[in-house]
Amino acid sequence: MSKTIGFIGLGLMGKPMALNLLKAGHSLVVHSRSQGPVDALVAAGATRAGTPAEVAAAATRIITMVPDSPDVERVLDGPDGVFSGMRRGTIVIDCSSIQPAVARRLAARAIERGGQMLDAPVSGGEIGAINGTLSIMVGGDAAAFSAVKPILDAMGNPEKVIRVGDAGAGQVCKLCN
Repeated sequence: MSKTIGFIGLGLMGKPMALNLLKAGHSLVVHSRSQGPVDALVAAGATRAGTPAEVAAAATRIITMVPDSPDVERVLDGPDGVFSGMRRGTIVIDCSSIQPAVARRLAARAIERGGQMLDAPVSGGEIGAINGTLSIMVGGDAAAFSAVKPILDAMGNPEKVIRVGDAGAGQVCKLCN
């Protein structure tokens, strides 16, 4: 069994991505705005967290999958956000599709807090999320990417989980896609 992974955002894409992590044998702590998907993940073996900060207190690998830039900013750097509870060495993997400038700013903020953030938007739609065949375009630190590649491979097609450059590059690649 792997170390605990935090997962925030259990919507149309996030819920099946989180389920694939459970199927791969990872332990999960989850949080989402809507409680129905949280209940479903808990029933499948995950642990519930009340806030993003609680997720950060329980995991040093944290995935976010929320609708847009303001949501990612709120989840990471807002009151009770991930950054308020993040431990040194934490790697945040944001799979949302957000503005590249926001991804770069949040990556810098993660470094200030002693961690790393990878922007890792996905392509492949709901079917790809369900089947674990997503393409994942990753921007950020090469060593952080190597450390979490097995986690990303559990949600996507390992041949299509690719680091494309520094912070923000994943979002730029997604925009081009």
